[in-house]
Amino acid sequence: MSSYSNVENLSPQTIRQVMKELQDMETTPPEGIKVIINESDVTDIQALIDGPAGTPYAVGVFRVKLTLSKDFPQTPPKAYFLTKIFHPNVAANGEICVNTLKKDWKPDLGIKHILLTIKCLLIVPNPESALNEEAGKMLLERYDDYSQRARMMTEIHAQPAKCAAAASDAKEDDGPSTKKHAGLDKKLQDKKKEKLLKEKKRMLKRL
Repeated sequence: MSSYSNVENLSPQTIRQVMKELQDMETTPPEGIKVIINESDVTDIQALIDGPAGTPYAVGVFRVKLTLSKDFPQTPPKAYFLTKIFHPNVAANGEICVNTLKKDWKPDLGIKHILLTIKCLLIVPNPESALNEEAGKMLLERYDDYSQRARMMTEIHAQPAKCAAAASDAKEDDGPSTKKHAGLDKKLQDKKKEKLLKEKKRMLKRL
């Protein structure tokens, strides 16, 4: 996945349009989607997507990245899951395969539409255009096994606690004593979580 910036190749009008759309989504976020604005590089767009209820991804929060090409919006952006996920339409490197970003792309669709489409893909995967053939086959032939594997991957890699921890690190400390107690509680919780994760990873290897 390239981290190369195309910001200098985009027209000022496109940059303004993208920034406006991102700011609108920050002010009025679509349900279950939170954008992360990189003001120094508008071509690097990231968002946190809540796993939709009723799916194997329901307990997770997934970080996705859109990379705008120099021809955007004439050509669609590339989309990637930065959070590991077991899904028919997501390749091993995180690349997302969805028609909206290929043959169905229209220059006026916008960033919000893309993120909503990716969220919909978590609800209704498309095994016919699978980038992960194993997940596509399991989805069609052994849904319960697919669901179990997807849920386990979600519990290991897409825990909301990870996002919360990153956010709380940026906040100021509440004072030495509070911090000390919180630190002890956190260590105990982390040990329990680590043990559970190890057990789940062992189970995944056996699947």
